[in-house]
Amino acid sequence: MTDLRIRTARADEAETVLAFWAEAAEGTSITDDVEGVGRLIARDPEALILAESGGRLVGSVIAGWDGWRCSLYRLAVLPAFRRRGIGTALLKAAEARFAAVGGRRGDAMVLEANERARRAWAAAGYRREDHWRRWVKPYAGPAAAR
Repeated sequence: MTDLRIRTARADEAETVLAFWAEAAEGTSITDDVEGVGRLIARDPEALILAESGGRLVGSVIAGWDGWRCSLYRLAVLPAFRRRGIGTALLKAAEARFAAVGGRRGDAMVLEANERARRAWAAAGYRREDHWRRWVKPYAGPAAAR
């Protein structure tokens, strides 16, 4: 795509990003709210990478770096814009970010049932590691520990 622009998200774009994910991404998270997206951008302004075409949000990826691990989430492209290299461009930007901070390996969160996403990640050079499983415990934050 000749008019594709890759950039990081701004703090005032949380609602726009959430609306985009509702249309383009599979699944939801307990952090899918304005506060959660805003907190991500405030904590790590380089993490939420967006793709625009003609001024319209058409893709996203979260490239999280915690000082040790590189984590990838929410790689999504609007259905009408898929198969145009947008996902590849987003991953390239995420991987460049990781290389700049000294990251050694990217870990992608991929829904098991999302066959299309699994094929896309494999095509990008990522492979599934069956010897690991994600363990989660939702909580409400510091108040829940009381």
